Amino acid sequence: MGKAWRHILIITPVAVFITLAGFLIYYPVPSPPSGEMKIARDSISFAWKNEAETYAGDHYSRARMYYDSAMMVWRSENERFIYSRNYNRVAEFAELATGTAHRASENSIILKTNLRERLVQQLAMLNDLIRKINNQYHSYPLSPETRNRISKGKMLLRDAETEFNNAQYLEAEKTVTESENLLRTSYGIADRDLRSYFRSYPRWKNWIEYTIALSRDSSDYSIIVDKFSRRLLVYLNGEKVDEYKAELGRNWVGHKRLRGDKATPEGMYRIIRKLEGDSTKYYKALLLNYPNEEDTARFRMEISRGFLPPSAKLGGMIEIHGNGGKGVDWTEGCIALRDREMDTIFRYVKVGTPVTIVGSMRNLGNVLKR
Repeated sequence: MGKAWRHILIITPVAVFITLAGFLIYYPVPSPPSGEMKIARDSISFAWKNEAETYAGDHYSRARMYYDSAMMVWRSENERFIYSRNYNRVAEFAELATGTAHRASENSIILKTNLRERLVQQLAMLNDLIRKINNQYHSYPLSPETRNRISKGKMLLRDAETEFNNAQYLEAEKTVTESENLLRTSYGIADRDLRSYFRSYPRWKNWIEYTIALSRDSSDYSIIVDKFSRRLLVYLNGEKVDEYKAELGRNWVGHKRLRGDKATPEGMYRIIRKLEGDSTKYYKALLLNYPNEEDTARFRMEISRGFLPPSAKLGGMIEIHGNGGKGVDWTEGCIALRDREMDTIFRYVKVGTPVTIVGSMRNLGNVLKR
């Protein structure tokens, strides 16, 4: 009996060992989800190439977070006994990282495409707005502040176009927004000022009709100066016979109010002197009867109401003169023509010839349409 127990005691450990060895050989060792992790890495890399970090930041960050969690769980499981490891959560996090990275890629592509298309429209719209500003207000005496805002808006638009061409769409969007704010605000200010100015059009129209009728009835010459279009028109027998490009005072919008305001007056005047040679520094000149009675009455009224200081002077010496052709408004309030044009006009006008100066011969609708 003792001998039998000894055999049993010897055989039992061997059997256990063999059984355990067989279990270890045939029992599968848990394998980490290397394939799923690679897919997750590739998906995140693809999202990064599609600029998801920039255009779909939330999804991209979440995908990276899921991948990092998978790695952390993987490392934790690796510290456990090999047969007690469980990589299910690693696989779950890897799948979450893959799905989220795919959504990040899709969202980034969609958002970038939409943003690009929107920027194309915005850039085209702002370039149209700049063309409109240039056409309507190139020589319009806007305030220095408004001019500066327009200049800054144009510069920002050029910057936005550069960013757009470099595919920096988010940067371009910010720059476009800033440019649009400046340009639209400036255009609104200019538009309100222009519309306010053209409220005088009915009065200008009456002056124009009277001046043309005067030429027709007297079978003589009359002159009309259209400030907005920078044109001096000569009429004979009620028909236009000549038209010249004119240059005005630097602050030509509105009526001349006082000496030194660099504004060209508006009203119905006549030539009172023809000057040439040593009588004028502007080659030849036609002196007008500014200020007339209406100008004087308006000036006194503005002083009496406190719109002008008591020390203000009304001024005078408004002429149609030579030395023009500079391409800018530069006079102190006069109307400048080229010297050869002054030679022509000087021959057929006389003392007493009517000269009517208006803001525009066309109404605002036609001005804006043009």
